[in-house]
Parts: sequence; structure tokens; C-alpha cells
Amino acid sequence: MKLITAVFSGETVVGVVPEGEKAAVHLRRAERAMDGKETIPASMLEAIAQGEAFLSRAQEAADWALRHPKPDYVCRLDDVRLLAPIPRPAKNVFCIGKNYVDHVLELGDAADVPKHLIVFSKTPTTVIGHEETISRHADVTDEVDYEGELALIIGKKGRAIHREEALDYVFGYTIINDVTARDLQERHQQYLLGKSLDTFCPMGPWIVPRKFVSNPNDLRIETRVNGEVRQQASTKQFIFPIESIIETISKGMTLEPGDIIATGTPAGVGKGMNPPRFLQTGDVVEVAIEGIGILRNKVGE
Repeated sequence: MKLITAVFSGETVVGVVPEGEKAAVHLRRAERAMDGKETIPASMLEAIAQGEAFLSRAQEAADWALRHPKPDYVCRLDDVRLLAPIPRPAKNVFCIGKNYVDHVLELGDAADVPKHLIVFSKTPTTVIGHEETISRHADVTDEVDYEGELALIIGKKGRAIHREEALDYVFGYTIINDVTARDLQERHQQYLLGKSLDTFCPMGPWIVPRKFVSNPNDLRIETRVNGEVRQQASTKQFIFPIESIIETISKGMTLEPGDIIATGTPAGVGKGMNPPRFLQTGDVVEVAIEGIGILRNKVGE
């Protein structure tokens, strides 16, 4: 089961994409047709806050809808417009820096391999969905780069979370392209400005609930630019696995349902090439993660 935020006939709703990725189910309409009840929220943030109750009801409604398909609540996936699963996060997106050794080495040396978690953020206004356009921002930067990453969505409130329990706090997983203006990052000697230009956080195409991902610390990840493989790795190469990330961030900070954490990018970014190869208008970037899907975006003006 894949959870989407999508526009169905002009209405933005929470939906499900079943196995095969050919159809989309409008959950609220399916639920109403199934038994006349309305418990499924209109937004993904509200759905995540319901936790297991939402997931159980969504599965029930989706299964029923596929057994009793009608155009009112089941349509072709191509006939809806996918938005980011969480189109407007309640907080900045948490991001982990330098979480793959090879990525650290391509931009520096062994002395730069972190001993402690590096955390920065991207503002909510950066978020766009699958197939939406990344702005080139030519008036601001000359060095737009890609960073394919696995992202996790927190499912329940927690503070001082022990790593042994950390995955219990995960609602599900999605894909993020941590688009970066390298020149701004270097000029200002910090991450926020270079990471937070509008459209610099493509996310999606959906959320895969936690129970469908057996080991998030062992997933293949690949980034392609115009079909050329640029990044190819596995999340088993994390310096800091997901359990450690959640434990560290939550030590003195409360994590809440809907919080998003991007887990870092592997080697192969444009900045690390010789000469560097930054994104240009017309380029198409695809980030594929095993068991999750493919996030695709084109670079615009």
C-alpha cells in the first residue's frame, strides 16, 4: 500500500495506490461508499496523527474499493495529479549531512568523516511533488546540485527515544531530492540558504508505511540525471543508521507526527565530479529507492 496526496477532479485528498501502481483510490469516497462512515482525514498530516487507526481503515477501504470499483473513487493513476505526500510540512524538514563515507570523501577527506550526527534543515516552502519542476534560480545560484535520499516520516510523538524503540516511531518512508545551491552553501558557511530555495525539496511520489519496509537500513538507492546513473549505493552504508538518527535528534527535542527526516546522500553528486556537473534547465532527475519507488523532477528556468 502506497499513500498519496493527490488532486482528484480538482479536490486535494488522501489516497492509496495499490500494487501495480496503475490505479488510485480516493479513500474518503471509497469509505463513504463502503459503509457510510467518514473517518479518513482530508490531509496526510491528520492521517498520520491517527496512526494505526488510519492505516487499518485505509487498507479496508482500499481493498473494498478494488473489489467494487467505480469511477467515483477508483481511477487510473495517470488521471490524478500527485502532490508531495505532505505538501506543506508543519516544520522544517530535518536533514542529515555527511552520512555516507564515500560522499564525505568526494567533497573532502577522511578528516571530514563525522563522529557525531550533522543535522540541518530545509524550510517548508522548498517542498514540491513528483513530476513538479525544480526552479533553476539562475539569478541566485550557478551551482544547483542533486542529492537523492531516503526520508522517514515520524508517526507518533516522542522525546528521548531509545534506539531499540526508534523504528516504532516511524510512520513510513518516502524519497527526497535534497537539491542544493553549492555556491550559496560555501559563501554563507552554513546549509540553510543553499538548501532552502523554493522547490529545492522534491518529495514523493508517496509514503510507504513502515510495515511494508522490512529493513530501511538496507535499501538500494540510485540517482539518475537524464538517464545517466550518478549515485548508486545502499542505505546499509549509512554512518548513522536510522535508529541512531532518531535517538540523537530526540534527546532534547520532541518529535511529532508528520515530522520528516532525510537521511543523507551517497557519493556521486555533481559537485564531486571533475569537472563539476551541476544541473541545468531541461535536466531530468530521478531518484529510485528499492521498495519505495521513483521520484522524478525536471529542472525549469
